[in-house]
Amino acid sequence: MGACQRHDWTAAEIRALHDQPLFELIDRARRVHSEYHPGNQVQLCALLSVKTGGCPEDCSYCAQSAHHPTAVRPGPMMTLDDVLQTARRAKAAGATRLCMGTAWRQIKEGGAFERVLEMVRGVKAVGLETCVTLGMLERDQAMRLKQAGLDTYNHNLDTSPEYYPSVVTTHRYEDRLQTIRYVREAGISVCCGGIIGMGETLDDRARMLAELAKLDPHPESVPINALVPVPGTPLAGNPPVEPLEFLRMIATTRIVMPRAKVRLSAGRASLSREMQLWCMYAGANSIFYGEALLTTLNAGPDLDAAMLEAAGLTALPPAC
Repeated sequence: MGACQRHDWTAAEIRALHDQPLFELIDRARRVHSEYHPGNQVQLCALLSVKTGGCPEDCSYCAQSAHHPTAVRPGPMMTLDDVLQTARRAKAAGATRLCMGTAWRQIKEGGAFERVLEMVRGVKAVGLETCVTLGMLERDQAMRLKQAGLDTYNHNLDTSPEYYPSVVTTHRYEDRLQTIRYVREAGISVCCGGIIGMGETLDDRARMLAELAKLDPHPESVPINALVPVPGTPLAGNPPVEPLEFLRMIATTRIVMPRAKVRLSAGRASLSREMQLWCMYAGANSIFYGEALLTTLNAGPDLDAAMLEAAGLTALPPAC
């Protein structure tokens, strides 16, 4: 019997999945993964901050928030040429998608947005899939991104609706969902996931996955991040996420959203090579590939290439 693609998962059902004996959870997740994602391919995504720092949002985990006294200082927006040079280097290193981020609350009309549209067109011409995360946007802006050739828009839910006000106060959960609806209407793929280790409960994690599963269709990409505590942010003193918690979250996500690419994202650099491979065995089939994740360090591409080769994994070719 094939795995069911459901949009009516309850938080209680997901919590029960998450809490079952670890080997049973991994076995079930692996069966689902093998059914929907045959072969041994991993999507390799490069991540680039094209406008860093000075964000007016107060997200408690973020080094780029203007509300927090971190070491990150506002910088100018990258030029198109610099972005294209980075895209070519990323492709040469083996990446198949370039994800471009800006420290914005929302897209504003004008020269900066026009430059983003040029970046999308240019990166597509390099031969990479394109993804952007630009904050909130309006319906017509989503349509313009689609016309420029954008493949995917990232807009994470972060956590459960109930816990969200403890993490962010400058916008609402519903604002996030509205942007996702505009992205879907425009025909752009959705990348949407969350962060664990922010002080939330296991029930909050289950409720977040239930919210993601309500989206119809499910997000094409679901990044699972572990908090990387940044000095100066309100969550700087949070304890690190236990590796087995990360593994359980990856496996549970794979069962709940069987067709999605589940991305092993922020926090991956703190995991051993063996634990990263366990996460891939349990359902992760996408990673950020490169030296940095916006403002935090990541495993280097040489180490990743060696890990994938040792496990017999290969890069998923770009869809563009």
